[in-house]
Amino acid sequence: MPDETQNPEPIQTPADTALSPGELVRIEADALNELALRLEGPAREPFDRIAALLTETAQQHRRVILTGIGKSGLIARKIAATFVSTGTPAHFLHPSDALHGDLGILTPGDVLLALSYSGETAEILSLLALLPDLGITLISFCGCPTSTLASASTHTLDVSVSREACAHQLAPTASSTAMLALGDALALDVSRRLDFKPHDFAGLHPGGQLGRRLATVRQLMKTGDAVPTVAPSTKMPQIIHEMSAKRLGMTTVISANKLLGVLSDGDLRRLLERNGPHAFHKTASEVMNPKPLTIAPEPFATEALTLMEQHKITALIVTEDGTPHTPVLGVLHLHDLLEVTPNP
Repeated sequence: MPDETQNPEPIQTPADTALSPGELVRIEADALNELALRLEGPAREPFDRIAALLTETAQQHRRVILTGIGKSGLIARKIAATFVSTGTPAHFLHPSDALHGDLGILTPGDVLLALSYSGETAEILSLLALLPDLGITLISFCGCPTSTLASASTHTLDVSVSREACAHQLAPTASSTAMLALGDALALDVSRRLDFKPHDFAGLHPGGQLGRRLATVRQLMKTGDAVPTVAPSTKMPQIIHEMSAKRLGMTTVISANKLLGVLSDGDLRRLLERNGPHAFHKTASEVMNPKPLTIAPEPFATEALTLMEQHKITALIVTEDGTPHTPVLGVLHLHDLLEVTPNP
């Protein structure tokens, strides 16, 4: 990535060699392939050392502080956001702000991850002498492994690219893409080492479509009086009334707080087709499905939807441990899930 604080000589490119959009994208794709090959070879060991360091930093309740100027700074902000959303405490610090009072955000034990393609960004180099006294470990992403920043770092990762997509080799394009991909890879590897689970992710993303997708069964299920319930001795007219009143197309059959079975509107239609008017003399225990599908309250909405689709049903009974042998907590209906799960 050309350093925006430097003035490299532009590479002259004939006007008639303009690249197509597809070719421009392929230049960036080639840069990612080069990066992947390095990570599968000589860069794997330093990558693992950095990932282990950041994992230990997070476990000790310290932070990863990212810094960079220009496009590198924008990439650093995004990488910091990825760290935070995947379970690693992180923050972005602008180098200029650090030199004018914000250096106090750094505390002993933090790790400073500096992004600079040239490795010679003046504002970042101005911080180097201050870091040892603060107890800060410096790591870096650089395009020049022999640069001042790379040499001063405890660990560094090479983000060099063969060429930028920019015809004049001035605008950071392929190099900024490589930095971003490397940052994402590092954040996700650290997240794995921290054993960050989907439930942890859900806790950090309560809003928007993503938050709705990560809603749990407990958050969506009907509870209390909204749960249709009849006794095993309940006759058909009362069963129909309960199902109509609760509008879930089914009812649970419960006795002494124990789930005995379930009745759906489909069950009733089939019963009426078979028995005609005599069906109205049946009780719930005589016509119920004694093996209802149940689910625990902890799974995500997407898991419940998959279960419903597999068994072609529209409701699940929610019990304490997900089996029919524990008390009923609620009912989860397909309509509740369709509101929070994405369309295919």
